[in-house]
Amino acid sequence: MVRGLVVLGDSTPVGIGDPLPGGGWRGFGPLLLGSLGAPGAVRYANVSFPGARMADVRRRQLGAAVRVRPDVAVLVVGMNDTLRSDFDPVALTEDYDAVVAALRAAGATVLTVRFHDHSRVFWLPGPLRRALRVRINELNAVTDAVVARHRIGRLDLDTLPGGYHRAAWSVDRLHPSELGHRMLARGFGELLSDAGFAVPHPVSLARGGGREITAAHHLLWLVLKGLPWVWRRGRDLVPYAASIALRELAGAPALSARQSH
Repeated sequence: MVRGLVVLGDSTPVGIGDPLPGGGWRGFGPLLLGSLGAPGAVRYANVSFPGARMADVRRRQLGAAVRVRPDVAVLVVGMNDTLRSDFDPVALTEDYDAVVAALRAAGATVLTVRFHDHSRVFWLPGPLRRALRVRINELNAVTDAVVARHRIGRLDLDTLPGGYHRAAWSVDRLHPSELGHRMLARGFGELLSDAGFAVPHPVSLARGGGREITAAHHLLWLVLKGLPWVWRRGRDLVPYAASIALRELAGAPALSARQSH
């Protein structure tokens, strides 16, 4: 039985993409919590915040997470690291390893994710798309090493059934929709069940409790958020994307993220 659950990470664990009718976000955390028992039966804390990187989890979230005395800790973070010009797989590995080691030492079963190819979800120009793929591959290599070293649970988003369907993604194509969050919650629940925890109320994929998203929401997001976001993150990835494009023109193998530093 799960007696304590904590969620760490970036804007996806915050619940962005799954808005509530009265304001705010829900996301996979409360959905997973509801699958584990009656209301109030499981201690719960969500210490995530938007924009968090792996180093932020280690420095600003880990202490609060450990104080919850969790039986289960769910960690979803890393995409913000791949989108920055100072992406550093070595530092990422050190922070990731430290976070998981501390959670395991506190007695938590740790679950994390292996990321999908986000360029299949969010459109980017060719060089930026290839640059992001390389970064995600590097992040996944770090994840694979940490998962193997600590023997923790991993949800593979690349092979998650329906994970690339449009309905699984919110208006911004950066965060899961309500359906996507439900898929994450159900996937984590299945990992817990496989690990021997009771999951008496598996998460349904049927929509319920969230706010309806209309075509107007899509248009407003594109104008007010989407285009500015592509501009900001594109500037971070452009130098690396240019190095990939130049090597391709020269017939040389593409740089790995590690080689770019």
